Order: sequence, then structure tokens, then C-alpha cells
Amino acid sequence: MNYLQIALQVIAGLGILNVWLLRRKKPTPYRGDGALNMTEEFKAYGLPSWSVPVIGTLKVLCALGLLVGIFVPVLVDPSAAVLAGLMLGAFIVHLKVKDPLKRALPSIALLIICGLILAL
Repeated sequence: MNYLQIALQVIAGLGILNVWLLRRKKPTPYRGDGALNMTEEFKAYGLPSWSVPVIGTLKVLCALGLLVGIFVPVLVDPSAAVLAGLMLGAFIVHLKVKDPLKRALPSIALLIICGLILAL
């Protein structure tokens, strides 16, 4: 495992944990339609209420998989692949509701990061 891959795993893992554990109930400039928290944002995008805990749990598990994967490499590829799929889904939702590019940037960046992790 090389240092670039480890750095990307840390960036993606901590970034997801920050959003889903520390900032889930706080407004950010990336939330759609004036949403003040994650639940409102999912509602603004027309997603069902059950999708918040399901997607949140998957993202947190993937983030932990990327971080623990530094020491247990077998976790890296599945975690990066699932997270990439979730980020692709997020990007598609942003396109569907015609969000400005700024709101889609985190999903694009994490999709690229996960792709690089998988490629390395």
C-alpha cells in the first residue's frame, strides 16, 4: 500500500465521518433547497425518510472500512467501491434536481477519490 492511497483513505474516511457524525444536523452551503440538516436535505431531494439512516449507516461503515483498511487492507476495495456507488448516486440526484455545481462538488470529489483508491 502506498502513501497516496493511505492519504486518500484518510481524506475520504474522515470527510464522511465529519459530514455524517459531526455535521449531520447542521446547515452547510452544500445542502440543497435551504435545508438546515441532512433529513431536510434528503426530503428536499425527494428521497424517502428511511433513506437517511440507511445511506448514513452505509457511508459511516464505508468510512470506517477505509480507515481500518489502513491496517486491514482487505476492507479497502469493498469500502471504496460501495462509497463510490453512493457518491455516484448523490451526483445523479444533484443533476436530477438541477443543483448548482457547487452543491455537487463533494460527491464528485469523493467519487474521484474512491476511484483513485480502487485504481491504486
